[in-house]
Amino acid sequence: MPSSISILSLSGNVGLIFTKGDLKEVSEEVAKYKVGALARVGLVAPIDVVVPLGNTGLDPSQTSFFQVLNIPTKINKGIVEIITPVELIKKGDKVGSSEAALLAKLDIKPFSYGLVVLQVYDDGSVFSPEVLDLTDEDLIEKFFIGVSMVTSLLLAISYPTLAAAPHMFANAYKNVLAVVVATEYFFHQAEKVKEYLKDPSKFAVAAGPVAAAASGGAPAAAAAKEEEKKEKPAEESDYDMGFSLFD
Repeated sequence: MPSSISILSLSGNVGLIFTKGDLKEVSEEVAKYKVGALARVGLVAPIDVVVPLGNTGLDPSQTSFFQVLNIPTKINKGIVEIITPVELIKKGDKVGSSEAALLAKLDIKPFSYGLVVLQVYDDGSVFSPEVLDLTDEDLIEKFFIGVSMVTSLLLAISYPTLAAAPHMFANAYKNVLAVVVATEYFFHQAEKVKEYLKDPSKFAVAAGPVAAAASGGAPAAAAAKEEEKKEKPAEESDYDMGFSLFD
């Protein structure tokens, strides 16, 4: 028995499942097998219990149970019929004697019992079964969260690693750029920044002709083409019929 499995984990009404298959598939298969159970008096309800509307199969002499629990009913063809669904027991409440008796008479088994995976042992490690529900996307997200936390710590203590180095270079560039902008010092990577801060209008003027061409150039070209169309028929009218006035 592996030492990592506690003896307390094997105490009580437990069992062991040995498998060479996929652990997630085995866990899902185990969860399918459940047995319905009646509501016993004093049991804490694990879920909400709702009595559905419809025919109960009980004769009118059984209406006292419904009256005690304030369940609206009517007699239809000598059978008690529930008019509307009623939430009989709320999750976390204890089952009373009246509720238990009514559910037993209606043959309603609101609760279910089955095997529950408590722990998973794999390759020398014991872990919670919730780990089996993790998808690749969940693992990737947790990995990036871990990298982000490690990077934040390394940046705080100025310790360079593969995760922190790109941020350190970026921050260093920003600091040097701030010094260059505030002084007369110059280096090639700061050329455009200093040029823009010195004369922002230069960049606006560079975009001006393009905007003008986009807005005013198109109407001008259209007007020129229209004028050309008007002049063209007058020049070619003598040749359209294949002869001149002197023929």
